[in-house]
Amino acid sequence: MSQSTMIHHSPAWQRLVAHAADMRDVHLTSLFTEHSGRHARFTRRGAGLTLDLSKHRWRDETLAMLLELAREADLERAIARLQNGERVNLSEDRPALHTALRLPPEARLVVEGEDVVPDVHDTLARMQAMVEKCHAGQWRGATGRPITDVVNLGVGGSDLGPLMVTHALADYRPRDVHQVDIHFASTMDGSQLADYLTRFNPATTLFVLSSKSFTTIDTLSNASTARDWLMTRLADGGQDTEMGELVMRQHFVGVSAKPEKMSEWGIDPRHQLRFWEWVGGRYSLWGAIGLPIALAVGMENFRELLAGAHEMDRHFRDTPLEDNLPVLLALAGIWNVNFLDVRAHSILPYDGRLEYFASYLEQLEMESNGKSVTNDGEITPYSTCPVLWGQLGPNAQHAFYQLLHQGTQAVECDFIAPVRRYDRVEDPATRAHLKAQHRLTLANCIAQSRVLMLGDEALPSDAPRPSHKRYRGNQPSTTLLLDRLTPRTLGSLIALYEHKVFVQATIWDINPFDQWGVELGKQIATETEQILASRRGAEALDDSSRGLLDVVWQAQDAT
Repeated sequence: MSQSTMIHHSPAWQRLVAHAADMRDVHLTSLFTEHSGRHARFTRRGAGLTLDLSKHRWRDETLAMLLELAREADLERAIARLQNGERVNLSEDRPALHTALRLPPEARLVVEGEDVVPDVHDTLARMQAMVEKCHAGQWRGATGRPITDVVNLGVGGSDLGPLMVTHALADYRPRDVHQVDIHFASTMDGSQLADYLTRFNPATTLFVLSSKSFTTIDTLSNASTARDWLMTRLADGGQDTEMGELVMRQHFVGVSAKPEKMSEWGIDPRHQLRFWEWVGGRYSLWGAIGLPIALAVGMENFRELLAGAHEMDRHFRDTPLEDNLPVLLALAGIWNVNFLDVRAHSILPYDGRLEYFASYLEQLEMESNGKSVTNDGEITPYSTCPVLWGQLGPNAQHAFYQLLHQGTQAVECDFIAPVRRYDRVEDPATRAHLKAQHRLTLANCIAQSRVLMLGDEALPSDAPRPSHKRYRGNQPSTTLLLDRLTPRTLGSLIALYEHKVFVQATIWDINPFDQWGVELGKQIATETEQILASRRGAEALDDSSRGLLDVVWQAQDAT
C-alpha cells in the first residue's frame, strides 16, 4: 500500500475523522438517553461469550462507518487468507497458522501442497502419551522415583500463555491421577529457578525447555543451571557417565521448532516435541508449548481448550462483520485510538483465576501491534497499538482506579467476568458463602463500568458536591461475560483477542506476526554481556553505558 493509498486516506477514514469531531464532546450519559435499548443494539453473543459494547462513545452511524473502513481494508479477504494458510507474515514470508493447531482431526488444511493437520495431531498424540505417563506415575527420574514437579523453562510466549492458562484452569486439575505440580521459571537472573532448586528433589523434578529457536539466552541460561544442578546431585558432577545419560533422558523435555538444536543440547529425541515456523511464539500455547497446561489439567481439558478456540475461529471466519465479535471489539479499539485519541487500555478481569490474563494480553497486543511501519515500509502517520496494562479488577479498584475515575487520562477498559461460579461446591454452607462472594464481585464489575461511564450521574443524590468528589465519567469500556470459566470458554476468550489483534493490524496495514524490536534488544544485550565479561570494547559505547559499566566493575573489584 503506497503512501497515497494508505488507510487514513480512504473515504471511510475521512468520514470518521469528521464524525469524531462531532462526537468528541458527546457524553455517554446522553447516548444512553437518546434511544432506549442501547444495550441490545450494541451487544453480540458467540462461542460462549457475551460482548457488550454499549458503553463506547459511538452511535449506530459510527459503527456503520467503522464497518465500511474494515471493508475498505479488505478485512474479509484477510481473514480468509489467515485461516487458509497464506503467507500473511510478510516480513518473514510465511503463514501464521496458530488456528491450525486447534483444527479437529477430521479437518484438512493444505498449505503449500501439504496437509498440516496430521502433523498437528501427531504432536498432540505425543503430548498425550507424555501426560498419561506422568499422571500414571510412570515417568520416573534417573533414580527410579516418579516425577512430582515439572518446571517449564521459557520466556515470552513460551511462558506467559502456559502460565496464564494453567492458573486460570486450576479448578480443572484431575484428582484421580498421580499428582504432578507445575512451575514456571522465565527470568534470566535465575531468581525463580534458584527458589525451586532449594526446595525440590532433583530425583523427582522434570524440566521442560520451551524455545521456538532454541537459542533464547534467558531459557538456555536457566536450562544450563538446571542441568548442572541435576548432574551435581545425581551424577557426581557428570563423572558417573551412565547416570548422567539417565539424567538427560529422564529429566528433560524439549519443545522447539529446531529439533537439531535440542539434540545438540542433549535432549533425547523421544522427549522432543515440535512446533513449526508458521506458529508465532505468542500464539503457540495451543500446541506443544501447551504441554505444561496439559500436564496440569489433563489432555481431555486441553482438547476442550482447543475446541473453544476453534469455535471462535469459525465464528470469526463465518459470521458477518456486523455481528462478528473479534471484528467489533477491534473496531471499538480503533475508534478510541485513532479518532477519539484514547491511547491507554486497561484489562480488568473480575475473577482471581484470570490473574495473569492482563500480562498475557500485554505481550499479545503490544508485541504484535506495537509497530510504526506499514507492510510496505512506510512510517504510519496514525497511531497503532495503545499502551495496555491491567490487574485483577477488585485489586485494581484499590490501586489505579483513582486515575480512571478522576485522573486526566482517557482510558479504554475491558471488564471480564464469568456469570456463574461455585455451583459445584459440595458443602452447602461453603457453596452459599462462595456464591455470595461471587455475587459481590459481579456487582463491583458492573458498578465500576457504570460509574466510569456516568460519573456523577450514577449517584442517587443531586446535592452539590465539592470538586474533589466529582466524577467526570465518559470513560469507554467493554464488558465481556462468560457463562462459566471453563477450558472451552477460556479458549474462546483467548482466540477472541488473538483475532482482535489481527483485525486491527489489517486495518492499520502492519504485520502482527513479527517482533524485530525485540530482536534488536537481544542483539545489543549479547554484545554488552561480552563487553561486561571481557572488560574490552567499552570505549565504543555511549558515555552513559560506559559509566554504568564502570560502576559494575568497581563493585565487582571491591568484592
